[in-house]
Amino acid sequence: QIKCEYSNNPSCSGQPRRIVITDMNYYPVARYHLDLSGTAFGSMARYGLNDRLRHAGIIDMQFRRVPCNFPGMKVTFHVQRGSNPNYLAVLVEYVNVDGTVVRMELMQTINGRPTGYWQDMRRSWGSIWRMDTNRRLQGPFAIRITSDTGKTLVANNAIPAYWQPDHAYWSNLQFY
Repeated sequence: QIKCEYSNNPSCSGQPRRIVITDMNYYPVARYHLDLSGTAFGSMARYGLNDRLRHAGIIDMQFRRVPCNFPGMKVTFHVQRGSNPNYLAVLVEYVNVDGTVVRMELMQTINGRPTGYWQDMRRSWGSIWRMDTNRRLQGPFAIRITSDTGKTLVANNAIPAYWQPDHAYWSNLQFY
């Protein structure tokens, strides 16, 4: 939840708005610096002033973490552009309630059988996790994700053997 106060900018409504934030700030200008889309930024404005607020630049805001809620959605694994047989980057999307994925593991399939061995993926940034290897990765892949509350989901055959970069694969799982 995020809001800006009228005292910081007269275009601000002061009303909290629920938005999804990905913070990719390579040049820190403050302890917390949130890069918002124009739509998210404008949603905090008083009626009719969203365009003015979008062009305000850097302003002070208040924020707090709240549980995500994606009704009817299941956890999705979006294979990122640039992924190849030796580098797999996966964005985890639509994770309800528990929200933060703190661990992601991958199990490969060799000769049509799961290996039975979970390999830790490394956090790239945000909710993107990656596997770098000098051996060709073999799918389909099972993925195990763990939330910051310790809950675990296992998505068998989460990503098919003939996966494509820049493609999302839906699971049938969700945290509740």
